[in-house]
Amino acid sequence: MIKVKAPGKLYIAGEYAVIEPGTPAILVAVDKYITVTIKESNNFGTINSAQYEENSVNWTRNGNKIVFDNRDNPFHFLIEAINIAEKYVKENNKSLKFYHLSINSELDNHDGRKLGLGSSAAITVATIKALCKFYNLNVTNDEIFKLSAIAHLNVQGNGSLGDIAASVYGGWIAYSSFNRQWLNEQIGKNKSLKQLLHTTWPQLSIKRLNPPRDLQLLIGWTGSPASTPHLVDKVNTNKNNHKNEYKQFISDSTNCINELIRAFEQQDLTSIQKQINNNRLLLNKLSKISNINIETPKLTQLCNIANKYNGASKTSGAGGGDCGIVIINKNQKLNDLIQEWKQSDIKMLKMNVANFEN
Repeated sequence: MIKVKAPGKLYIAGEYAVIEPGTPAILVAVDKYITVTIKESNNFGTINSAQYEENSVNWTRNGNKIVFDNRDNPFHFLIEAINIAEKYVKENNKSLKFYHLSINSELDNHDGRKLGLGSSAAITVATIKALCKFYNLNVTNDEIFKLSAIAHLNVQGNGSLGDIAASVYGGWIAYSSFNRQWLNEQIGKNKSLKQLLHTTWPQLSIKRLNPPRDLQLLIGWTGSPASTPHLVDKVNTNKNNHKNEYKQFISDSTNCINELIRAFEQQDLTSIQKQINNNRLLLNKLSKISNINIETPKLTQLCNIANKYNGASKTSGAGGGDCGIVIINKNQKLNDLIQEWKQSDIKMLKMNVANFEN
């Protein structure tokens, strides 16, 4: 039996701008995981989840193609991850097998609401890793990232894939997205996965960061899930109507994140907090340009409470709900901040940074 896990993620800074190839962002992997278990079977396979027990899916094969008995299922990212992984398996001249695949997620609230921790990315990464291990394929983190990125883009169609990077590499990372138009062109030329995995992807950059020892990351959840693809689509639609302002946002965000990366390298918590606050202002400008609600009233409340206690705070990810993050000195008395969040119906998510290797 094969068992692997992939962590969830949080954006620290650089959201939305990171969608543009080569534009940096900072993310962190968190110690809440998607766990995928695979057990070999005969004649047919199953996909099931502890969170979706009523939606267990049976599958069989028509030649080398997987055929699902139930097409109306919640496993779209997982299924595409299987398709990409098995395409790579065939390119490596290995025989396909049947198996039972199980998923267990810590990335949703107990009532099933999304926490905004990148569950679709973690499912994709965990499935790719599990199947590569199941088929005895020796793959690097870079190869897992590329396979997962292709699978995720095939389903979602947009996004930076920074959440994929966080789930693959763990810890704190500086990330710049690759040129997705280039990738689509390569796929259109019928390049094999082997070729794509051993090609440099233009503008892709993934770099580990080490936080200062006195840095404490706090995560607050507003209880209101948000749709990242929907919000990203709205920004993409509206940016053409405000080309100069959008171009300035990308430039300002790039400068902000580069300063933030330098602050991490210099272990300078004060400068890190300064750039977190700066990035919050930039996202609020983008919100006005794009006519989308990135920082909801509850997220504003979350940030303002954190600021009272010398924390630097902002939305995380697409905004519109989900989580806010706080960067604060761990020597601060945090109980009052957490208690005030609680009184405002903001839940502190108890999790740490996930540092791990393949």
